[in-house]
Parts: sequence; structure tokens; C-alpha cells
Amino acid sequence: QVQVVESGGGLVQAGESLRLSCTASGFTFDDYFMGWFRQAPGKEREGVSCTYWSGGSIYYTDSVKGRFTVSRVNAKKTLYLQMDSLKPEDTAMYYCAARRGSYCSGDQYDYNYWGQGTQVTVSS
Repeated sequence: QVQVVESGGGLVQAGESLRLSCTASGFTFDDYFMGWFRQAPGKEREGVSCTYWSGGSIYYTDSVKGRFTVSRVNAKKTLYLQMDSLKPEDTAMYYCAARRGSYCSGDQYDYNYWGQGTQVTVSS
């Protein structure tokens, strides 16, 4: 049974940090690109990042570059999103997703498995 489970969200003040985790099971983690997405109220879901097996990442959202860092530990089947210098506009539901393909993608429709999301709220 495939499972993708996010954790680590919460309510923080602007300027603070959070670290999200995504733990996968039921599929061969190493064979999948792993993505972070977010969806703010009233907005479309947007791709934040995509991470290769090696741990290298592409960041799709300009506003998070330099503040967010993605990493993965394949032995633990876990993906992380370190979010620093958080801003109110980072408030969203954050989702982790897995993609079986030949290239990284920031398009949600390219992903095969999804978690339920974890809420991040940043107060000003």
C-alpha cells in the first residue's frame, strides 16, 4: 500500500523556521523524483521543488529561492523541506508527491502519489 505522509507544519511568526518531513512507503523511493507543492487559499497548487535521487533539487518558485532547502535521505525514504525566514505569503498547505519519470517536474499532473498535506501558517 502506497503511503506518503507529511509532517512538521504549524503556526510560526514571520522570520522563523520550520522543517517539513515527508515519509514514503509502498514503492521504491529511490526510483522516484520527489516534489514539494503548496496551495494557498483561493490559489492554484504550485510546484515548489523537485528532488532527484542524488539529492540535487530544482526550485520552481522564485520567492523561496535562498530561503527553502530540500534534502532527501533515501535510506529513510524521507524528503525534507527546510524553510527559513518564513513570510506570511508562505502560508499554505504543503504537499509532498512522488513522480516516476525520466525528468524532474514542477507540474502537479506529472506526479503519481500524493500525501494529504501539512498546514503552514506564518503570522506577521
